[in-house]
Amino acid sequence: MPTLTKLYSMKEAALHNTPEDCWVVIDGKIYDVTKYLEDHPGGDDVLLKATGKDAKDEFDDAGHSKSAKVLMEDYFIGELDPTPEIPEMEVFRKEQDTGFGSKLMDCAVQYWAIPAAAVGISVVVAILYAQRK
Repeated sequence: MPTLTKLYSMKEAALHNTPEDCWVVIDGKIYDVTKYLEDHPGGDDVLLKATGKDAKDEFDDAGHSKSAKVLMEDYFIGELDPTPEIPEMEVFRKEQDTGFGSKLMDCAVQYWAIPAAAVGISVVVAILYAQRK
């Protein structure tokens, strides 16, 4: 029967980076090594430097023994959440004025050539009418 493990984000795991609370991620698995810091043969600073990232390469490069890998299972607390972190969307609502006056002004500003042409034609007609009299 499969065992359910708790999922953590890398962001959450990275918050545990002090000697009082230290989590290390190795190959997608998260280990709370706080109680092991003093006993670690390489010193606690090695483990503290490995926080906030997947330290698989550093772990493999150190050449850990099989017994060290077995010992790690005592400190296992969960796995990295494989789903990508999606930032929360912000929703903006444009204020809409439904008044007739504002709609008319928006149209006049947008289509300024039509009123200008109407005024221009009126001026020309008025001048021609005045000249005939």
